[in-house]
Amino acid sequence: MKILIVSQYFWPENFRINDFIPELIGKGHEVFILTAKPNYPSGKFFSEYTKNPVLFSNYKGANIFRVPIISRGKNPFQLLLNYLSFVISGSIIGPWKLRRLKPDLIFVYEPSPVTVGIPAVFIGKLKKVPVIFWALDLWPETLQAVGGIKSKSVLWLIEKIVRFIYNNCVLVLGQSKSFVKSIQTHCDYPDRVKYFPSWAENLHDIKSLSKPIYAPEIKRNDECFNILFAGNIADAQDMPAIVNAASLLRDNMLIKWIIVGDGRRFEWLKSEIKKRKLEKNFLILGRFPLERMPSFFAHADALLVSLKKDPVFSLTIPAKLQTYLMTGIPIIGMLDGEGSKIIEESNSGISIPASDSSSLADAVKKMSMLSSKNLEQLGQNGITYSQKEFDRVMLMDRLENFFKSAVKNYNGT
Repeated sequence: MKILIVSQYFWPENFRINDFIPELIGKGHEVFILTAKPNYPSGKFFSEYTKNPVLFSNYKGANIFRVPIISRGKNPFQLLLNYLSFVISGSIIGPWKLRRLKPDLIFVYEPSPVTVGIPAVFIGKLKKVPVIFWALDLWPETLQAVGGIKSKSVLWLIEKIVRFIYNNCVLVLGQSKSFVKSIQTHCDYPDRVKYFPSWAENLHDIKSLSKPIYAPEIKRNDECFNILFAGNIADAQDMPAIVNAASLLRDNMLIKWIIVGDGRRFEWLKSEIKKRKLEKNFLILGRFPLERMPSFFAHADALLVSLKKDPVFSLTIPAKLQTYLMTGIPIIGMLDGEGSKIIEESNSGISIPASDSSSLADAVKKMSMLSSKNLEQLGQNGITYSQKEFDRVMLMDRLENFFKSAVKNYNGT
């Protein structure tokens, strides 16, 4: 099959959609990407891309078609312009760039915003091909939870956009079982909505390596208990609750909080740590390429995943959770709902209620006192569960079957 992937984000930006390419090409498919100029998460266009865009026109055998956009910037208004610019550019310039391509299928990757589906649906109509939409974020619910949008007229408009996109897709995939139920309320064809979770990033079992590679940015100290948070640093991750928990443990200098990532709350986090005189408790390292992450995980005694308290986030499985499970490192989860359930079912760590700083501090203390044998068992439990529920090969086979079925049904063959 010829598969066109529509995603506002793509390599060299670090998103899970990048993993699709070698998998699909390895199965004999031709893959093409319609995406934007890279600017996530810094809000500025990547300097390497700006200097030589041609170097970023092919990724592991897939041709990339990029459309111009307004960069994300650092404020909500520019972020809105960023979203709208991809809709307009993708719907007008996208078809022109793809004028010689006739795909069999369009696959939409949506970590956010949902509006990425508009150019995909438009191109699908032009090319007369089916569109499959993978929803990794819930709209308009997420806007209410994170964006603080209260206007009924704005939410009404967004709901209409969401319904238009979902209704014009032959299949809508939800990243959690709870997502499926929510998506069905915005789709006139509930039987088109299916469950399809993320899988772990391609990282090996860190703790089983005889000679792990340690990140030089972190000074090794076997007496310390290191809690590592890796990934996006934004409102949803509830950084204030994490800082509060660290403050409760500030006198225990053998507990270290290591933050590897970037995002809209990164500067606030650094400022807050300094204001509360927690510099000796934290190590803030910023963002690193995916291939460097195993060297940071090698320092971790526990991995932290968090989502703030909100009904929408209780429906979500954070993408990092699948990756954490495969590292062989115990997990501490400060979150509700689906994510919490996975940690409990897998017996891979400790789950506590969302936004509960006191319980987070207690969980860290409790885990820091476990024996090496118990910690290893928790890590192994995570690997076993991940291999059963989130195995990459199994999920890619399932996705390919979705693709084949969609094309067959669309063409009436």
